[in-house]
Amino acid sequence: MDISSTSLRVLRQVAESGSFTAAAFQLGYTQSAVSRQAAALERSAGAVLFERRSDGVRLTPAGLALLRHARTILDSVEAAEHELAGSAARPEPVRLGMFPSAGAAILPDVLARLATTAPHITVTTREGTTPGLMRSVRAGATDIAVLTSRPPHRPSDGESPRLHIETVEDTELLVGAPTTGSFAGRTAVHVDELVDAPWIDTPSPDAEPLLGVWPGLPGRPRIVHTTSDWLTKLRLVAGGFGVTTVPSRMSAALPPGVSLLRVDGVPPEIRRILVARLPGRPAPAISAVVRAITSIG
Repeated sequence: MDISSTSLRVLRQVAESGSFTAAAFQLGYTQSAVSRQAAALERSAGAVLFERRSDGVRLTPAGLALLRHARTILDSVEAAEHELAGSAARPEPVRLGMFPSAGAAILPDVLARLATTAPHITVTTREGTTPGLMRSVRAGATDIAVLTSRPPHRPSDGESPRLHIETVEDTELLVGAPTTGSFAGRTAVHVDELVDAPWIDTPSPDAEPLLGVWPGLPGRPRIVHTTSDWLTKLRLVAGGFGVTTVPSRMSAALPPGVSLLRVDGVPPEIRRILVARLPGRPAPAISAVVRAITSIG
């Protein structure tokens, strides 16, 4: 295949934007130029890469396969461009906000990827709630925010300006329980068994559901500890002092003594991980960090 880096950038941007028009805007091209690049890429690949639908453009399975390689190729090309231009010695700061569990579940992988593909980028981080992080991005205090949403996963809060939001992945909510005690050796628990369980929750605004307690639990939950620190929560669980909700994405970060249990008797609770930034064409460093985040999905 004879494929240019420009056509791979078009493929990547169409996948992120969901339409040729939006991709053209983000890349600073005309729509006809994007369409020509897409058609040329399909001819070179010998496969249909784009599914043109009434609600936008989606990648076909062949397009998704090529996208995986395109991201790796473009990361290498952009790293080479920076090195040859001498910009590797000039750090580019990016301010990243994230919901609390993302620090353990996502951040280390993102930083490790950036250390390889874009070592000139310096990432600073802050934690916050999803509404607070969205306000911070709009105010220009944060460049990128990793957010989480509950069903029905509305794309934005309706405030202006409307943020550019991409989906990273969906993760199932589970219950973190001690490996000893009443739930020892189990992989699942019925929701009725959780009614009287001792819960470890996280402080949340009055308008928000309790964080750390299973959603829709019948009756008033018995909360025995409240902390916003994930290490404290998980160490308390490991010590047998309560249970808490844990996204499945956190499984690799669990300390010894904590097991994850699926909850039976209710539909699965799915949490969507999103990445948000201001609309318009982002700076190259911001694009690189967004790609590092979306590549973990």
